[in-house]
Amino acid sequence: MAAIPVKVLDRFKENLNKIQKVIEQAKNRDINEADTVVIVSDVLSLLFGYDKYTEITREYAIKGQYCDLAVKIDEKLKFLIEVKAIGITLSEKHYQQALTYGANNGTEWIILTNGLVWNIYKVRFEQPIKTDFVCEFNLLEIKQKNQSDLDKLFILCKEGLKKNAIDEFSQHRKIVNKYFLSTILRSDSVIDAIKREFRKIDLQIKIEDDEILGLLNNDVLKRELLDSLDTIEANDKYTKIVKKLEKKKIKDKESSVKYQAEKIISPSEGSEIKISEDIKE
Repeated sequence: MAAIPVKVLDRFKENLNKIQKVIEQAKNRDINEADTVVIVSDVLSLLFGYDKYTEITREYAIKGQYCDLAVKIDEKLKFLIEVKAIGITLSEKHYQQALTYGANNGTEWIILTNGLVWNIYKVRFEQPIKTDFVCEFNLLEIKQKNQSDLDKLFILCKEGLKKNAIDEFSQHRKIVNKYFLSTILRSDSVIDAIKREFRKIDLQIKIEDDEILGLLNNDVLKRELLDSLDTIEANDKYTKIVKKLEKKKIKDKESSVKYQAEKIISPSEGSEIKISEDIKE
């Protein structure tokens, strides 16, 4: 993860508690969407470091519709923010609305928030258009001494954008997650490692791959990690990566053998050809 600059940490220290108090009060008062937008704009300015007058745009127009907020750096759009009233639970319907704005505007990063809960997505412009869920955080639950919490805040900061922290964070979460872990746990190499560990416990134990895989599928892993589309996608990606690495390994081995053969056949000028006993035989 990208290192968080001292000035950003100082800004968190100075403003996080203030913002949390404002959000707590707004939640208790159950403020409307327009007032929630005002608070979100303050969060972008006080916590994330954007200039309120030049880098935060309200009612950003997208093909005849208006997204609540947009953040621009040097006149370049960085992300769109769809805001709902603080008392509303964020839903699939709200997510689809935010996705529509991002897709129609060609914006890679979209945020859906009610001021309290923040959901961050990366739009994948393919057919059909999809998103990668980057992370979620609740501003009232953020702790200044929790590095994981601070990392989530930093990816939305102006300084974080300049360091591509959101891309790094997104890529990390894309790989280091329960779906990829489920796939790796059921891979051939891990099953072989499990068999070796069982033999350490008792040399008489004879266990087959299918038995281990059955235990993992039926007794260890949750059903959602076996049947979900995310797991299927992770499995496909992992399989392709393993095959690619195997092909590279074979290619490197062939190149090494070829190099050694050429070395024997074409020695350097002035040297003698030395053939090993194995080759003579």
